[in-house]
Amino acid sequence: MNIVQCTYCKKPFASVGGRICPACNEKIDKDFITVRDYIYEHKSSNIDVISEETEVPKQIIIHLLKEGRLVIDGPGGGDGVLFCEMCKKPINTGRLCKDCTGKVASTMDRSISGQRQPGSSRTQSGGPGLSIKGSAKINKK
Repeated sequence: MNIVQCTYCKKPFASVGGRICPACNEKIDKDFITVRDYIYEHKSSNIDVISEETEVPKQIIIHLLKEGRLVIDGPGGGDGVLFCEMCKKPINTGRLCKDCTGKVASTMDRSISGQRQPGSSRTQSGGPGLSIKGSAKINKK
């Protein structure tokens, strides 16, 4: 366990790997519900309107997009709100575009394959799957 500074409130806290303190995580979860409910009722809103109407900072909405909990509706990442962290292409959710996600997965598979012992029973696709829970959509302008 390390003592780290929270990304949002800047207070130190004991972390087991995350960069957001429990109090800010709880606030972000509440903000997610607020934003999600607003989006369900106002499907054509953009990120600026959502932030203004819900009083949830744009930084938190972008955090929720990067986590994959929200999705920008429409192609091209919605007016330059979110970009792939590797190639800088506009994206609708997460941190990487599909192409870069594939490249990272391929690199990891090769790395894992190279580290396996002969006779290992672990499969190439072994490991837990990922899922997105409670995702909502944000329409671009």
